[in-house]
Amino acid sequence: MLLMLREIHCFTRVAERLSFSKAAVDLGMSQPAMSQAVTRLERAAGVQLFERTARQVRLTAAGKALLPYAAQVIDSAGAFTAEAARLARPTIHLAYPPLVGTLAARIARRLAGRAVGVELRAAGRSAAARALADGEVSAAILATPAPAQFVTAARFHVTVDHLAVPAGHRLESSAKVTAGELGGQVLLTPGTRPWAGLPGRSRLVADDDFGAALDLVAAGAGLLPIPQLLARTIRRDDVRFVPLDAGDLRITYALAWSKERVTPELMALVQAVQDALWTR
Repeated sequence: MLLMLREIHCFTRVAERLSFSKAAVDLGMSQPAMSQAVTRLERAAGVQLFERTARQVRLTAAGKALLPYAAQVIDSAGAFTAEAARLARPTIHLAYPPLVGTLAARIARRLAGRAVGVELRAAGRSAAARALADGEVSAAILATPAPAQFVTAARFHVTVDHLAVPAGHRLESSAKVTAGELGGQVLLTPGTRPWAGLPGRSRLVADDDFGAALDLVAAGAGLLPIPQLLARTIRRDDVRFVPLDAGDLRITYALAWSKERVTPELMALVQAVQDALWTR
C-alpha cells in the first residue's frame, strides 16, 4: 500500500472526533472530501475502519487496531519534516570550554533567531584546537593566546577570584587568601602557562579541565585558583573554596576560526558572540 499521509491524517481526525463533518471542519475540507479520503484508505488497506449510520460513527475492531499505527505515521512524518528543515538551514559547529557553557548557550539562542543552526561541542583547549584545525568545527572559543594559524576576535575575560583547597587545609577557614600566602604552595594550572604574578610552584594539568584539577586538589596535589562561577556551581565534600585576592588574575578567551573557512554563517557567529558579550 502506498503511503497515504493525507488519508491517514483524515482517518485519525475522524477517529478523534467520531464525526466526519467535525473532522472536515478541523482540517478545512468538505465533508464529502473527508469521506472520500477515508474510503480511499479503507480500500488501500483492505479493511473497514468505521461503521457509519445516519446517526453515529464508530471505529471497527480493525480501525481500533490500526489507529495507533496511524498516529505513529503522523508523528514520524512531522519529525521527518522538522529534521529536514533543520538540516536544510546553515549550521555552525562551535567548540567551547565547559567553563563558558552559559555563554555558548546564549550564542546558540541568538543564532537560532537568525535562522542559523548551532551544534555545540564541549571541549578542552587542545581538543578544540585540533577539531578546528581538522575542520570538524567551524569555530572554537579558546583560552588565549590561540594557535597562530587561527584568526581571533571577540575577546573576553573570566576573573579568577577563588582558591580551591583540600578539605582540612590550613587555608580553608581564611576569610580571604592573599597572594603572599601562596608562597611554598603548589598551584595547579589548567592550561599551558603558569598563573602570572603568583608565588609558589606551578603544576600544569589538562587544558581547561577544572574537574580533573579539582580531583588533584582533593588528593592534596596542589591548590587551584578558579573563577567564582565554578565556586558557586560545584559542590564537593573533599574540596573547599576560599575567596582569593591576587590582583588582576583572569583567564582570557577569544573566538577563533580558520581564515581558509570563512562563510556568511561564521560571520553571523562572530556577530552573535559580540552581541552576547555586550548584552544579556
